[in-house]
Amino acid sequence: MLPIEKFSVGVGDRFAHQARAQLRACMLAGENGVTVVPVWNKSNREHNIVGSEPESVRAAADAAVAELGWKHSYYVDADHINLGTVDRFLSASDFYTLDVADSIGKPASPGDVDAFVARHRELSGTLQIAGIEQPLVITPDFMRAIACKYLFAVQEAGQIYRHVAGRKGADRFVTEVSMDETDVPQTPPELLIILAAIADEQIPIQTIAPKFTGRFNKGVDYAGDVAKFETEFSADLAVIACAVTRYDLPRNLKLSVHSGSDKFSIYGPMRRTLRKFDAGVHLKTAGTTWLEELIGLAEAGGEGLDLAKYVYAKAYADREALCAPYASVIDIDAARLPSPETVRGWTAPQYTSALRHDRTNPGFSPDVRQLLHVGYKVAAKLGDQYLDMLDRCEESISRNVTENLFERHIRPMFLD
Repeated sequence: MLPIEKFSVGVGDRFAHQARAQLRACMLAGENGVTVVPVWNKSNREHNIVGSEPESVRAAADAAVAELGWKHSYYVDADHINLGTVDRFLSASDFYTLDVADSIGKPASPGDVDAFVARHRELSGTLQIAGIEQPLVITPDFMRAIACKYLFAVQEAGQIYRHVAGRKGADRFVTEVSMDETDVPQTPPELLIILAAIADEQIPIQTIAPKFTGRFNKGVDYAGDVAKFETEFSADLAVIACAVTRYDLPRNLKLSVHSGSDKFSIYGPMRRTLRKFDAGVHLKTAGTTWLEELIGLAEAGGEGLDLAKYVYAKAYADREALCAPYASVIDIDAARLPSPETVRGWTAPQYTSALRHDRTNPGFSPDVRQLLHVGYKVAAKLGDQYLDMLDRCEESISRNVTENLFERHIRPMFLD
């Protein structure tokens, strides 16, 4: 396997224009004493919408690293891929997010379930795990039920991993298993059983993305019980430490937090817990960069502001179609969305106040932010018109991208 560093941040870039600005934020982390490596990620769905190829992500990352003289590792993520989409990413990517959430609940063969339960009798009973106050109680019936729910998905992850390894070589990429885009969170006992199954598949997993308690909506803060999340996050780290030892998984295995951008209320609890366990984390901040592009366009004024207003108007008109693929990770109250006519009359500060994630600003609108988060398809349809404006407004855009990633994400997550 290709070992990834302790701290990494997923930096999505819909239009492959902000790699330098994102890398500057990682360099600021280094100047403040912490190495945080970038993982540029873009999903197959995003490539299809924008009309790009994975090679464009690699080219932008390589160019930024060369220009800024970055001395550490960096990665390009084949984000949320499966067997049907992975081949498109083989030449450009060295980080693979194996997304098997859609296979959760599909039954493995009864024989495979029986064999798993028989093979892992050590999981049945009362387990005292270092770092968890209350012991985990796993009955044989519970273990069988969890195997029935997750074993097929893990087997699918094994197929994807072996497919990539057979074509790239097992030592040339990082493997993540993603189970976050599902309806029900995985509990710590479930995570332990899942990790045992992953070990059986001989997947050298370095990051795992479970679904946590609470709502991880796109581009806005965590919605849920923060204390409960902290307890769960701590227990998950304890389970990972146990599984690494028990099942000989990679020692740098860490949690991956998807839709992790702007989850300000849980960064402190996560940071404290990571330090308690001396653990690493992968924090995905993908779509927040696209929103900073819109903020930079608006700040530039003139035609940049006009274009930002146009994107809002089209997103508002097409909101049902734009929101449908993201229904499980957005909560928009349409009644609170300003009309395009209202937005058309906004000044640059009014537009940026509504969109920038500053909860102390009375003009901030989580509904506007979430709608525009999923509205990048509007900009994609503009093609060169949008890309040319990014170049013309590069100063204000790059400044906002760097400041947002470093000050609102990296600093509170890794430094404060």
